[in-house]
Amino acid sequence: MTNSLVTVAYIAASALFILSLAGLSHQETARKGNIYGILGMVIALGATALSAEVTSYSTLAAVVIPGGIIGAIVASRVAMTSMPELVAILHSFVGLAAVLVGIANYLQPESGLSGAEEAIHHIEIYLGVFIGAITFTGSIVAFAKLRAIIGSKPLMLPARHFLNIGMLVGSVILGTQFMGAASTSGLQPLLIMTAIASLLGIHLVAAIGGADMPVVISMLNSYSGWAAAAAGFMLGNDLLIITGALVGSSGAILSYIMCKAMNRGFLSVILGGFGAAPKSGGSKSADAPVGEATSTTIEDTVELLKNAKNVIIAPGYGMAVAQAQHPVAQITKILRDRGTNVRFGIHPVAGRLPGHMNVLLAEANVPYDIVLEMDEINEDFTETDLVLVIGANDTVNPSALTDPESPIAGMPVLEVWNAKNVVVMKRGMSSGYAGVDNPLFYNDNTEMLFGDARQNVDAILGQLAALNTKTAVAA
Repeated sequence: MTNSLVTVAYIAASALFILSLAGLSHQETARKGNIYGILGMVIALGATALSAEVTSYSTLAAVVIPGGIIGAIVASRVAMTSMPELVAILHSFVGLAAVLVGIANYLQPESGLSGAEEAIHHIEIYLGVFIGAITFTGSIVAFAKLRAIIGSKPLMLPARHFLNIGMLVGSVILGTQFMGAASTSGLQPLLIMTAIASLLGIHLVAAIGGADMPVVISMLNSYSGWAAAAAGFMLGNDLLIITGALVGSSGAILSYIMCKAMNRGFLSVILGGFGAAPKSGGSKSADAPVGEATSTTIEDTVELLKNAKNVIIAPGYGMAVAQAQHPVAQITKILRDRGTNVRFGIHPVAGRLPGHMNVLLAEANVPYDIVLEMDEINEDFTETDLVLVIGANDTVNPSALTDPESPIAGMPVLEVWNAKNVVVMKRGMSSGYAGVDNPLFYNDNTEMLFGDARQNVDAILGQLAALNTKTAVAA
């Protein structure tokens, strides 16, 4: 394939990637957006494989075919609840690729560059390896936290910010040595910087608490995009530059939007400023968990649903784990057929990945128009007869608003406690991913329906269906 055809193919792929991002911005067009992205990647891979720069198809096939098979197997087997971990580990692959590409590019015997062009190329290599190393190790730590291999609590080392600054200063000093080195003699400072950047990535993510992990995942997505763009500069590949810039900028924008929704400082989250454990002595708030939780039964919950005119369902990660979205969708249909006003309240970080709950509900064919964001529905809880909280914890925790010493203090939450009745479905009284107790469980208008969410939802569905049948027969 000639260079002109490759360029045309790259332009077409770039346009499809932009259309893909546009499609993914709305639930109704998300499926089409995915198709655009797939087509763009097929064109990009095909054009690259057929370009004049590829001379050994056996080598290319030896890495592409096994990689494709492994990717297909992993994608087909991964559960929706494990998607955040999968995204995190895929980010690490991008970071590692940027590191390896940068080092290999530096060791090329003939670059064909000199003077200012060579200096710019070395800067591209150094920055690409630096960003890639942070992305690689940071993503592995994020994966380990999401997978519960390590705890979600932040690692608070003494003078941690000075430690980060020291590693950054060390990287800059090594960068000057790298730029002043002749030929490939700058490999040593490059490798030392790689090790320092790897440690920096570990420390940055380890210092961020579980409540802020969704922001970290989207920020690592941004890092992986910039790492890919840096690799594109190193390789002189325009499509890789465009794609990396799209991913990097969109990830950064998403992280900023999420930080704003969670009342977090963008730089504070990235630098590990939030997620710290509560101050010594604990909270003195009057809203701290006191008293005993009131448990309820399937029958009582069905009775509440039967008599309620306005119902809001607040799903969380527990619903995803139990894979209860399909029976929840059927319960919603039955209630709406009975004339009940049923809606869903979605917190921006419900689950462990932005849009996690929206995808699950769309998969279960819940109408888009009754799935509302937190800002759209929070004022309606005061006029709601019943709220069903299914597997949510941190996103419905009132201590975020009432306890200034809480690790999630200041984070906007679904104000479900303002409803007339609240039923919380949980396995037990354990705290959420952020490790914070929830005073909601002890409120006078809250009842706890303990047990597996899927089993409880199935039981509620069975009784509601039976009640509808009796009503139909009587009519």
